[in-house]
Amino acid sequence: MGMKEELLQKIKDRSLVVGVCGLGYVGLPLAVEKAKAGFKTIGFDVQESKVNMVNNGQNYIGDVVNEDLASLVKEGKLSATTDFSFVKDVGFIAICVPTPLDIHQQPDISYVRDSAIAISKNLTKGTMVVLESTTYPGTTEELIKPILEEGSGLKCGEDFYLGFSPERVDPGNLIYKTKNTPKVVGAIGDDAREVIATMYRSVLQSDIHEVSSPAVAEMEKILENTYRNINIGLINELAQLCHKMNISIWEVIEAAKSKPYGFQAFYPGPGLGGHCIPLDPYYLSWKAREYGFHTSMIEASMMVNDKMPEYTVERIGDILNSFSKSLKGAKVLQVGVAYKQDIDDYRESPALVVGDLLRKEGCDVTYYDPYVPKYRYKGQWYEGVASINPKMVEEFDIVIVTSGHTKIDYDMIAQNAKVVFDTKNAMKNVKNREKIKLL
Repeated sequence: MGMKEELLQKIKDRSLVVGVCGLGYVGLPLAVEKAKAGFKTIGFDVQESKVNMVNNGQNYIGDVVNEDLASLVKEGKLSATTDFSFVKDVGFIAICVPTPLDIHQQPDISYVRDSAIAISKNLTKGTMVVLESTTYPGTTEELIKPILEEGSGLKCGEDFYLGFSPERVDPGNLIYKTKNTPKVVGAIGDDAREVIATMYRSVLQSDIHEVSSPAVAEMEKILENTYRNINIGLINELAQLCHKMNISIWEVIEAAKSKPYGFQAFYPGPGLGGHCIPLDPYYLSWKAREYGFHTSMIEASMMVNDKMPEYTVERIGDILNSFSKSLKGAKVLQVGVAYKQDIDDYRESPALVVGDLLRKEGCDVTYYDPYVPKYRYKGQWYEGVASINPKMVEEFDIVIVTSGHTKIDYDMIAQNAKVVFDTKNAMKNVKNREKIKLL
């Protein structure tokens, strides 16, 4: 029996041991789904705190059901470790580690590289390795493949299979989770693609779309998020123009949405947040330079979006000036610091930038977020207030809404605030709008 047939049989009878490298927003939900599908699953992470929490059945990811994690650990189907020597025991391992930008806005693939090196030292014949971390086209074949081959002495396609299947995680999405979101799979060679796609089909309740190579799958992921980046950039620019023309961009968008074809609604805001949309276009523009290609449209949208926090602060200053109040010394209540509504994720949140810029302008900033009691930004921790009430709201010169959480009493804020600057149109259902200014 050849390697392909042996792996297909192990997938079918659930004798394959699965590994997931990186137990964050992508990795832990994937590990849980693998274990729920009947595969013994080992999670690998360099953070001992995460490993201990998993092994104690303690959940720290919003998209994972607490009871699912606890029961899987108790039944011995899921465990975690910092010891990468256990990679030798797995027949499938997914790399789900962060791919941030460095201080020069260039791709930081150190987590991917380090993970590949650690895996290569313990890689055995007949293993599938799949990169899920978002990255630039070419990473799987140009970076991961040589590392795995050199570190293990094995040959890709003959001794192990290698592919790329981009993560599609939307924290807080009530409909689409890891299990039911369609998956794209690209691999080096037809056999690798068939086996890896079969592995995902055995776990997920969604379509598995196969493509011809890892590079196609890598570019597909970049396209998904660059598409959103560009369209949000367009809306953010139009929002600034509409403000000058005394037109509500929010009303314009609602009107455009009435067209049943050819239009998809995007919304303005104080900037872009999360682990994908603000970062992925930089990966593509960086890689494009290798080919002497200038991604002008992409870079233009990135410039617009990156400057939205500054524009937000300018608008706050203008609003305060209309009340004969300057930014310096102003008491500001910031409502919401998560990068999107109803989640505790503040990665790359523009609200953090807005808060930082306001403090640099001399503002006394207090924040409230029911999902984020404290956050760290530029090496410093900030702690929010536990709750807000009418008397407290009255004390501030301005209230700014920078995350549109649904569990906040916006009517109370509107009634008691001196003025509100709503950057997310979170207060659209508030009837008394005299004090509300929109982005």
